[in-house]
Amino acid sequence: MSLIDYLKLPKTKYSTKEILRWLWKAWKGNRLQACLNAAIGLLGVGVSLASVWAVQRAIDVASHDLEGNIYVAVIVMGLLILCDFALNVASVWIRNILGIKAQNRMQQQLLDRILRSQWKGKETHHSGDVLNRLEFDVSNVVNFLTEVIPNSLSTLALFLGAFGYLLSMDWRLAFIITFMIPVFVIFSKLYIRQMRNLTSEVRSSDSKVQSVLQETIQNRMLIKTLEGDSAAVDRLEEQQSVLRHKVVRRTKFSVFSNLTLSLGFSVGYLIAFTWAAIRLSAGTLTFGGMTAFLQLVNKIQSPARQLTRLIPSFVMVFTAAERLMELEEDPLEEQGTPIQLASPCGIRFKNVAFAYEDSDENVIENLNFDFYPGSCTAILGETGAGKTTLVRIILALLQPKSGTVEIYNNKEQHPLSPRLRNNFVYVPQGNTLMSGTIRDNLRMGKLTATDEEMEEALRRSCADFVFELPNGLDTECTEQGGGLSEGQAQRIAIARALLRNRSILLFDEATSALDPDTERQLLKNILATNDKTVIFITHRPAVIDYCDQTLTIQKL
Repeated sequence: MSLIDYLKLPKTKYSTKEILRWLWKAWKGNRLQACLNAAIGLLGVGVSLASVWAVQRAIDVASHDLEGNIYVAVIVMGLLILCDFALNVASVWIRNILGIKAQNRMQQQLLDRILRSQWKGKETHHSGDVLNRLEFDVSNVVNFLTEVIPNSLSTLALFLGAFGYLLSMDWRLAFIITFMIPVFVIFSKLYIRQMRNLTSEVRSSDSKVQSVLQETIQNRMLIKTLEGDSAAVDRLEEQQSVLRHKVVRRTKFSVFSNLTLSLGFSVGYLIAFTWAAIRLSAGTLTFGGMTAFLQLVNKIQSPARQLTRLIPSFVMVFTAAERLMELEEDPLEEQGTPIQLASPCGIRFKNVAFAYEDSDENVIENLNFDFYPGSCTAILGETGAGKTTLVRIILALLQPKSGTVEIYNNKEQHPLSPRLRNNFVYVPQGNTLMSGTIRDNLRMGKLTATDEEMEEALRRSCADFVFELPNGLDTECTEQGGGLSEGQAQRIAIARALLRNRSILLFDEATSALDPDTERQLLKNILATNDKTVIFITHRPAVIDYCDQTLTIQKL
């Protein structure tokens, strides 16, 4: 049995080649920072090796083994120290200023990719897990691309420069010290594979902990009313316990590996010290030369030591890249220029059937129906019959298993696709307001909306109460419309939809929290003109009375 089989090292989801290709693509947007860091690193190597020479010369001048002015030698050392200080300041500045820009850019790209991907009715990853990946895994990838890779280049340059310097002084010692490098490479290969698995387990557990925290905070009122405080904390402790166990496993492996490598480096340093001491006692090496010997040995071993610290970075970035690549697995929706039809428009279903991917049974079977232009339709049916699924098909979020769905007016018709989604306004069930001001929420419907347009939309949606608030449109709402009643939040959401001003309006139980009088007035306002096609998912008799036709969905 091989060592790899004995350690039970796992296969990864993506090959090394695939991960490297993804990292190369991600690196394209971070080249400036990476190149600046590489340049600073290489200048730092030059300053470091020059400092070895300056120290050796100053000591030899002071001990009269070399002619020269000791004050000049010290001034040279001081200038090199100042150069090193300046390079460190520049490095910190680049890391803090360009680093946050790089991280923000990658988060934006991934969020854009997620939003433009196909929606399958069920999320593959918990929202807490996605947030964890967008924060911590993006940070790891950006740090690797902009810091670790440039540092690796300067580390290699330091090794080659120090080796060449030591080789010019004593070729035997140079080869003895570097002999351990191949052994280190072999060991590090095994270390990387096992550490990658352990790190992946830790990151997965960390995401679960964040998911529990997020769900608990979001549902705090529910937990309080069910008196589930202790159970919620116990659930968190259960996940945290798993995380702690996996962190301990990774830490034990890391500590053992680092101790083994440190022992090897210490033996190498003792060999170099003994060799230099023998030569010094024999008179074949000056005291300054011995100091240079020991500094150079340290600068040869330092890249190897840094590599042991870089290995966890390589492990973490491979794990992080895999986790981010998983967010890009869902295929993109159809992309292209949006197609907007002249109002009024209709939606026509022809023999449509639909089933979710994880089910063999159809939710919708052989549906034929025409939401003709300018009509008002109520979609009825018991819970679970497929009403919400039908709306998702209309919005091109889901694609029919068979049959066709088309949008049309009196001049043209098109099969429904994401490119035609700009013809719709959708008001989903429940509270859909975002944190921010009422003005911010309304502008989600129309970014360029004026105050006059927003006020008109609020009046049509019976949300006149906004004008009586102390701050009016600038009234702050907390998460999920906190500070407003459910009925108030619904009316603001309807005003947001009216601002969007599209041909087809879909309301999913959008008046469920309104009193009968307000509901009737709202319906009159919405249906005052006949240039819109309106679709209600509802159980409310008052809504049905205002509709031209009904569609009853039977549970299969």
